[in-house]
Amino acid sequence: MAHSVEFLLDDVSDQRIRHQWADLADAGLPNQASIRSSTNRPHITAIAAGHIASGIDPALSTVAMRLPFPVSLGGIVVFGDGHRRVIARLVVPTTELLSAHSAIVRLGAEYATSDGHESALFEHCRPGRWTPHVTLARRVEVDAVPEVLRVLGAAAAPPDAPATITALRRWDPDTVSEHIVGGRAC
Repeated sequence: MAHSVEFLLDDVSDQRIRHQWADLADAGLPNQASIRSSTNRPHITAIAAGHIASGIDPALSTVAMRLPFPVSLGGIVVFGDGHRRVIARLVVPTTELLSAHSAIVRLGAEYATSDGHESALFEHCRPGRWTPHVTLARRVEVDAVPEVLRVLGAAAAPPDAPATITALRRWDPDTVSEHIVGGRAC
């Protein structure tokens, strides 16, 4: 499982996403609410790697000092190829978000390694390749995508809904723990 550094959302936005998860669950569709962990919460992954050392936390404190800052939750996006897809809410990139992301990549690269211990941020997290989003459902079979979109459309949160990034966390799947680096987690 991948280690990551993530942006966390304000309480209202967090609940808005959780309602979308619940709508999918109520319809019997894949959803992020099915992850039964106390640390499962809506988030925007800034970087991910096979391993991210805890030494990154002090380095990220300078980015955390920028919090809170506003963003917008945009429309629904579909990622992936093959037989399964990821369904997510786009996060409309702002200058502040892109700047914070770039700083996290710059500061965090030396702490991110692959299973072979070489420096290895996942490519989709690098500036110019990163698409900020909040995942609603993973592993959605291609045939189920229209139904997922129908359910999300029926209970649609407004596109371009205002949101605030309030915290930065490091997720460690090896210990199933989150480490709040800065800001206020809901």
